[in-house]
Amino acid sequence: MNAHIEMNPEEVLRMKLEVLRSEHRDLDEAIHALQQAGHPDQLRLVRLKKQKLALKDQIARIEDHLTPDIIA
Repeated sequence: MNAHIEMNPEEVLRMKLEVLRSEHRDLDEAIHALQQAGHPDQLRLVRLKKQKLALKDQIARIEDHLTPDIIA
């Protein structure tokens, strides 16, 4: 039997946010490890940093969407 679980859009975004944060941390660790290598592959390093930045942008967009606007 397949159980059907419904999640509201906010819950889905929160789960996606956690996945993206985890991927961001993993990339950070990979970048750090690559930098510690004797002769790091600069092209790979640049690609990982760009990927990390793209994840950071996605995280910021989701956080902005989940944070209610407060009019001061």
